[in-house]
Amino acid sequence: MRRRTWGTAVLLAACAGLAPATTAEAAPHRPEPLPLERLFDNRAVSDDDRPAEADFDGEGGSLSAQDLTAAGWTPGRRLGVQGAELHWPRTAGDGPDNVRADGQRVRLRGSGNSLAFLVAGTGGDASGTGTVRYTDGSRSRYTLTAPDWRTGPLATKSVALPHRNTPQGQVPDRTRLYVVTVPVRADRAIASVDLPGAPDEAGRALHVFDVSVRRATHGWTGTWAASTAGYTTVGPWADRTVRLVVHTSTGGPRVRIRLDNTFASTPVRIGSASVAVREAGAATRGAPVPLTFRGASGTQLPAGAQAFSDPVDFDVPADSDLLVSFHLPDPVLSAPVHSQALQRSYVSEPGDHATDAAGTAFTSTISYWPLLTGVDVGGGPGSVVLLGDSITDGVKSTQDANRRWPNVLARRLLGQSQVPRYGVLNQGISANKVVGDRYPGDGVSVDTGGVSALHRIDRDVFAQTSARTVVVFQGINDLRWGASAEQVVAGLREVAALARARGLRVIGATITPCEGEALCTAAADAGRVEVNRFLRGPGSGFDAVLDFDAVLRDPGRPARMRAEFDSGDHLHPGDAGLAALGSSVDLGLLAP
Repeated sequence: MRRRTWGTAVLLAACAGLAPATTAEAAPHRPEPLPLERLFDNRAVSDDDRPAEADFDGEGGSLSAQDLTAAGWTPGRRLGVQGAELHWPRTAGDGPDNVRADGQRVRLRGSGNSLAFLVAGTGGDASGTGTVRYTDGSRSRYTLTAPDWRTGPLATKSVALPHRNTPQGQVPDRTRLYVVTVPVRADRAIASVDLPGAPDEAGRALHVFDVSVRRATHGWTGTWAASTAGYTTVGPWADRTVRLVVHTSTGGPRVRIRLDNTFASTPVRIGSASVAVREAGAATRGAPVPLTFRGASGTQLPAGAQAFSDPVDFDVPADSDLLVSFHLPDPVLSAPVHSQALQRSYVSEPGDHATDAAGTAFTSTISYWPLLTGVDVGGGPGSVVLLGDSITDGVKSTQDANRRWPNVLARRLLGQSQVPRYGVLNQGISANKVVGDRYPGDGVSVDTGGVSALHRIDRDVFAQTSARTVVVFQGINDLRWGASAEQVVAGLREVAALARARGLRVIGATITPCEGEALCTAAADAGRVEVNRFLRGPGSGFDAVLDFDAVLRDPGRPARMRAEFDSGDHLHPGDAGLAALGSSVDLGLLAP
């Protein structure tokens, strides 16, 4: 049961019959905003030996303190998630650690593009509408939905734990916590936030563990990025150094990297890290530059969390290979990966070789990118994000040659002055869909098709460094695997609406032909034609459209790709087709 608190206004109202009437009503009481932790009224975390001390869901259920510690979510721990900085409550496992939203006013300062809430629902998904109050006296409304802690989607969870504590003991039951972001006015400073009112549905509650402002990334431009496509078996690596080859789009005088432990259930420790320009193979041009994390040589990534390295002066050249190295001192048997790197990278013999200039210690190769999801450079005009599937990922392009269509687009931007020379961030995932998950979002899996575009859009688009414009080129995999055109259209509409609500320019791209590929049936092609009709027509919600279908299709047989562009599988363009796509983009459409 929720404890009821009788405030001064309620007591005065109860005693109104004892006082003489007045001719004017008193001004309504406006509570002063308080730090969130002073509003905590519920305990979600219990020790496994004392499970009855917490009651998260009103039925005696709670999160395991031991499971949270095993995931790296220790009391007071700083958590970087989806570009926001949050903290796991200091009181977790030792007192109230969350507030059940019921209109409380929270003191919060800062400006940025979003609010990030660390939440979970109980009794079902819990939703409500709250208010953001700005220092200039203006307000904006937001809607927050907290997925249920036991049944919410694993694809969007921040961390999942293996057990649920009950008064009768611990039971195996996957429990979840979520980070959910909502847009705010980026041009105004926030003074406070009113939490949503209590959900209307009986028995439901929206629990808030922390809230912060996701600040805009002024002074940085993303030069390289890769989406986390799944969580797979690796190595095993113990006391090994991973040296990853990544290709920049734009350059700058400073650099920082981003490491993500997305989809994980355990922490990963980074012993040291470095960055260098690549000479050849695993050898660097000059000495690698050591990186630090909040002043330390290494860092620990809790399950589901990320870390940025500290900025360092380093001249990053445009359109060039970098070598990003990090030492893994502890055993790593599985990791979040981008599976289709189309680029050979390196793993060392035992030892910390992050600052080795020679490549002799790096005796093994891998063809995927583990843990590393971004490289940023100082300055610049911001980034264009390309949200796509295997064609954007570059599948069937020449390995180690950087001939993906995003690479072609990046080189064109460098060689012109019509629009700003944006960084280009490739967020393509092979086999990815708009509305359906390939990878379920939890556990070790051989499927690295990623969670759906709708489930990854916050992490892979909105949280990307200085994103200005997003190009959405997806849908064929949904249709090939049985989704209707109506489902794909609805998903694309939602993607466009979400992007516009975040202040991004959003550009759609028509779906290219694939007749002759086994799953590209007549029904799938009919759906493709219908989706393209929607994209080309009015009212799509997109600011502009790139007609990639017209670029690649055979004029005499429009359901099929032109032979000179076909890689041979009839679905993916080869180098020539990818060059045609990148060359066809009207650069003027990219500028907001």
